[in-house]
Parts: sequence; C-alpha cells; structure tokens
Amino acid sequence: MKGRERMWGQMAKTYGKSIAFIVIWLASLAGHVVAQSGGELKFCLRMEPKTFDPLKVEDEGSAAIRYLTGGVLVRVNRQTQELEPELAQAWKVSKDGRQITFRLRSGVSFSDGTPFSAGDVAYTVQQLMDPALHSATGDAFRSGTGNVETKVISPTQISITFPAPVAGLDRLFDQVAILSERSPKKEMAVLGPFMLADYKPGATVLLKRNPNYWKTDEQGRKLPYLDSIRIDIQPNRDVEMLRFKRGELDLINSLDSEYFDKLAATSPQLVHDAGPSLDSEQLWFNEVAKAPIPAFKKNWFRSANFRRAISEAINREDLSRVVFHGHAQLAVGPFSPANKFWFNGKLQPQTYSPDAALKALQADGFRLENGVLKDKDGNEVVFSIVTNAGSKPRERMAVLIQDDLQKIGIHVNVVTLDFPSLIERMTQSFDYEAIILGLTNVDLDPNGEMNVWLSSSENHQWNPQQKVPETSWEAEIDRLMRAQAASTDPRRRKEAFDRVQEIVVEQEPFIFLINKNALSAVSTAVHSAAPVILSPQTFWNADRLTVAAK
Repeated sequence: MKGRERMWGQMAKTYGKSIAFIVIWLASLAGHVVAQSGGELKFCLRMEPKTFDPLKVEDEGSAAIRYLTGGVLVRVNRQTQELEPELAQAWKVSKDGRQITFRLRSGVSFSDGTPFSAGDVAYTVQQLMDPALHSATGDAFRSGTGNVETKVISPTQISITFPAPVAGLDRLFDQVAILSERSPKKEMAVLGPFMLADYKPGATVLLKRNPNYWKTDEQGRKLPYLDSIRIDIQPNRDVEMLRFKRGELDLINSLDSEYFDKLAATSPQLVHDAGPSLDSEQLWFNEVAKAPIPAFKKNWFRSANFRRAISEAINREDLSRVVFHGHAQLAVGPFSPANKFWFNGKLQPQTYSPDAALKALQADGFRLENGVLKDKDGNEVVFSIVTNAGSKPRERMAVLIQDDLQKIGIHVNVVTLDFPSLIERMTQSFDYEAIILGLTNVDLDPNGEMNVWLSSSENHQWNPQQKVPETSWEAEIDRLMRAQAASTDPRRRKEAFDRVQEIVVEQEPFIFLINKNALSAVSTAVHSAAPVILSPQTFWNADRLTVAAK
C-alpha cells in the first residue's frame, strides 16, 4: 500500500509539473500573440496638422504627427521625465554649454531604406537653424548671434557647436526629428515607428508601420506592434465622445472634466486621471501705462497689495470642486507640482481668507461702506473680468470669482468675447481691466517660458514689451531668467528659477488659480496604455501599444 501511495504521489507530482509547464507555455504564447497582434489604433485630432515637415511644426496637430513619425536623437520619457537615448547611444555637453557631441547607432535606416548617418544629423541641424525657415523648434536653440557649426567626425559621431551657451541643450533635441540628407522622399522618409501613408485634408491622416524602424522589444521582436494609426480630424468634442462610446475610436487624448465625469458614471474602466498637468489657469490685471482705463484703476492694478488681496479672496477649492469636479489642483505659482525637477517645493497654495484680504485692503486706504468697497478717494471698486466665449470652465470660474469678491464689497462684471476679439484687446488695444485665460505648457524647462517672464516680451501679458523694466521686481526676474538661461549647471539654474517662482508668488502679476488634471479615455481594447501628464498623454508609447479585435 505504501508503494502504491509513493507511485501515485510521484505521478501526481509529474502530472502537476506538466500542467504547470503547459500553463506557462500557453501564457507565454498568449503574450506573444498580444505583442504581435498589431491592429489599427484610431483617435481624433481637434485641429488639422498644418505641416508634415517636422522642422516647421508649431501647432498641436503637426506635433502629434511628428511625435509618431519622427526619429530623434534623445527622448524625454513622458512617464519618468528623464532623458533617454534614442538614435544617439550616448552624448556629451561641453562645460561651457556651447557644444554637444553625439555617438549614433549604426545599422539604422530611414523608412525608405536610405541609411542613417551623422551626415543626416548635420543636414537636419543646418536646415533647422536657417533663419529663413523661421522654425519655432530652431528658435529654442538660438542663444546668440553667429552660425551653428556641425562637424561630422565619423559616420556615427558628430559634434554641434553653438555661438553661445544653450541651457538644457541636450533636452531640446527631444523635438528635433532627423531628416535624410539623401532620400528623394525628403521629409517623408522617417526614422520613427510610423510613416505617413495617406492624407485627406479635413478628414483623415493614415500612418502605417515603418518596416525599417530600428527598435525591438525585450524579447527581440520588432516594434511597433501596431499595423497602422488612423487619425480623424474632428474639432467637435461631442461627436468625438459619441464615436468613442460606439467603439469607433480607441482613445481620447484630452478630456474636459465634464465629459470625464459623464463617461466615468457609466464606464469607469475607460477613464484615466493622471493627476495635475503642467497647464495653468490664471487671472491678471491690466498694468499697461497707455491702456484706455481710468488712472485710479491702474493704481489699484499696479499695487501688489491689491493683487495679493484679490488672490486671498478667491476660493480656489471651490474652483476645483465646482468647475472641475475635483479634477484640478490648487495652483501655487508659475510651474505645476507635476514638473518634478523645476517646481519650487517650498511654495504653498494661497490660503482662502476674505477677512485677511479685506484687512490688507483697509491697510492700503480702502474702506467698506454699506457693503461697497471704496478706495481712499471714494471710488467704488468695480472692474470687469474678460474671458473667451464658449469656454464653460473659464466662464464658471469668472462667475465664482465674482461671487467671492462681492463678499469683500468688490463688484465684478463678467464679459465674454470671441477669441479673436479677446486677443485683439489683450495684445493690441489693451482695452480691458482683467482677464482669465490659461497657459499650456509643453516644455518642462523654464526656457520655454522666457517669452512670458522677460519684461521686454510680447507675452509678458500684464505689461508687455517694456523698453526697460518698469518695476524692480521685474528687473530682478529678467536678471534671474537670463542667468539661468546662460548657465549649464542644473543646480544654479534651479536656484535662479526657484527665486523667480518666489517673486511671482510675492508680487502676483498672474494670480494663478488651478492646475487642471490630465484627463483621458482609453478603450479596454488597447493594451499597454499608460496615460501620463506630458503630451502626448495617451499615445506616448505608441510603438508598444496593441489593439485587440472588438
């Protein structure tokens, strides 16, 4: 009997091992099938790409196509925000920040089979930096007068020298898609995972798998997994949502909180909240000397005490809860906490305190009479907040702020204008008192906001194009922004920009309100999706996505 027990026990162990082996084998086979399943990914762009030339990209639609088709030397990982090697295996920036040397991968070809070499990098850089091209991507590299020099050291090594130091030089190459110097297909020959197959203006962009893409996965299988990506041009968000619900689209890259909550109520497995984005919403006052508004109002708006009091009187928690349904964080300053390296962690959101706001105004000569706030000369504190018509979130924020300020005796008129009219008032006639708009940040580096913080800039919205800084604190921001831009030491740059953020919070030329969360929707048919806060939020890892049959 004991012999039989031992025999059956051995058989059970052997049988169990066989079953386990079969299960493991089937699982690995299933993984292989998923990885090789390919399929077609379908989504919408809300605006038509204006160009397929990667060096001329300025709009969101063209940037999406460039990301999917363009091969770059280095790539900022959209999940970790770290810089990673791509076509360049290694790189080195000189101590003075003027030169970068790349060591390139060998054996790489463009989509049409043309070999890739250092000559292509040199050609791309020279085209990019040609002033006649007017490239927004190239402008990011312009740090001084003079020519950019490229030196091809070998087919796999190149050095690029700029006339002056360029801060964050290596990370800027994340946006530079390499062109072929020799291919007759010119910019249509690409090094990215996908290539343009068809384009119907106003309707569809079709991308197909690049058969010569150089990347493989951990098991040595060629990437990308997808056969194709079909991108429809659809500005109407209601139509986009309807098509997603029908299964005609696989993802929505960016959702408003209202659409997000409606979808979450019925299909919570489809929505993704990646947390605070880099984008901000803010209020600012008109401080332009020649603006056609009364002088006593200009005096209010130019007072830091007045701006801080307004900021204290705004209930940002309500803005997040009521307008964005909790899908927004209280803004702290120029950069969102989502910007892991550059955000100044010492800063805290403004505390909501109408009592403190009123005391600060009273200390500045304002007084409350029968529920109406008046300045020291008896002028009632009344002003208008303008925002763009059709933006429900901004219209709702303006109304909530109107209610908040009424509690301290300030009467606010809310005005909505079509976007062209708003831009004209903001940049040409300066015929406004206060504006609510947002900043869309696509660059982690503060150099991407030089055109906002330098007092001479056109986008220094509260008082643009100053010939010389009109305040001491703006002069200090100018100095710090130029200092960080000229330095190649990340620690020193961080110290300088930390101080910029502190000055902005102290002076409140922009009253930062909230940072919207990065909201998206992805079909369960899409495998390996991992939405993030950096653009493109849902398809940043498109070469590893697969779409199962529905």
